[in-house]
Amino acid sequence: MSKFSSTSFTGKKALVRVDFNVPLDAQFNITDDTRMRATIPTIKKILSDGGSVILMSHLGRPKEGPTDKYSLRHIVPHLAELLGTDIQFAADSIGTDAVQKAGALQPGQVLLLENLRFYKEEEKGEEGFAKNLAALGDVYVNDAFGTAHRAHASTAVIAQFFAPGSRLFGLVMEGEVTSAEKVMHSSEKPFTAIIGGAKVSDKILIIENLLDRATDIIIGGGMAYTFFKAMGGKIGGSLCEDDRIDTAKELLQKAEAKGVCIHLPSDSIIADKFAADANISSALSNTIPDGWMGLDVGALACDMFTKVIHASKTILWNGPMGVFEMEKFQHGTKAIAKAVADATEAGAFSLVGGGDSVAAVNQFGYADKVSYVSTGGGALLEYFEGKELPGIAAINDGTTK
Repeated sequence: MSKFSSTSFTGKKALVRVDFNVPLDAQFNITDDTRMRATIPTIKKILSDGGSVILMSHLGRPKEGPTDKYSLRHIVPHLAELLGTDIQFAADSIGTDAVQKAGALQPGQVLLLENLRFYKEEEKGEEGFAKNLAALGDVYVNDAFGTAHRAHASTAVIAQFFAPGSRLFGLVMEGEVTSAEKVMHSSEKPFTAIIGGAKVSDKILIIENLLDRATDIIIGGGMAYTFFKAMGGKIGGSLCEDDRIDTAKELLQKAEAKGVCIHLPSDSIIADKFAADANISSALSNTIPDGWMGLDVGALACDMFTKVIHASKTILWNGPMGVFEMEKFQHGTKAIAKAVADATEAGAFSLVGGGDSVAAVNQFGYADKVSYVSTGGGALLEYFEGKELPGIAAINDGTTK
């Protein structure tokens, strides 16, 4: 596999798969351009080499073919602003407009194709559609880690139509893959994984896979209460997946057998309803009264978790500790963000991934104080579950396994 930074794109038309699946408000203003900004260095490198760039992406989940709401033309002005250059736009992906504009593209120019998902063939991973896309460029660059777990035409199937030296990861993908591999395959110990979020069922596979790698696993968020119930605790009206209680018991037993320390929040901030204006109190997490629910980790848990994190050399954080969108229940997540930032400053390697954790480090101002913030979401989760990602496999060996 060729390295992106050492490849010259002079005179080449680079077909770049980006992840411009950004949130838009009712007036089509972009409310979070993180994914767009992430890929700007990749695009600029190709342009500064004297190459041209054909960008392809999806936006949303259009079900009925072309829909104005999901048109990528809405992001053209902001993209032009980020790149400081004019952006040409093709009204289709493989039709006449795309073919003509791609054919006429000159070095230094940028063309954005219309939403790939306006074609059903994209998500079906249809080879013919991938071949038509491939015909538009000389080299293929995948810089969309957020879609690396999809075996779609533009993310995986297309790679086989380019020689090994002409299919590459962009800088976002390189950074994501390098950071994820460092955590999973060459982590310095102690290695602490912080797993939060609402449901145990969403995180079973990642916890199981981490039992062979991590020394410590911190569990917070709504999913913690399924574990407390599994251990015979009283959790009041807290979130609980009753059908996962046996799973929680098994995970605790496996961790003990492998010598992995599972850290659950000893206390919780509890509320009498799921609302920003709820009455709040605190309780030990295994003695929450009826009519109350745990919505954040408590002060004792924050102190204990912080000590574990400070002692770590490698940290993976996926999922919040509580309902941090509400001010009364954000202290735990904020405390974790600060602890991860402090540990990073002290020399630990930290990877933050998964939508809510990323939102939290951004919201609390710690994004530039951790080693790496992943844009991956589902792709990162699947990687840590031990699955092979089609978008990575396709670049490495040209096939979609």
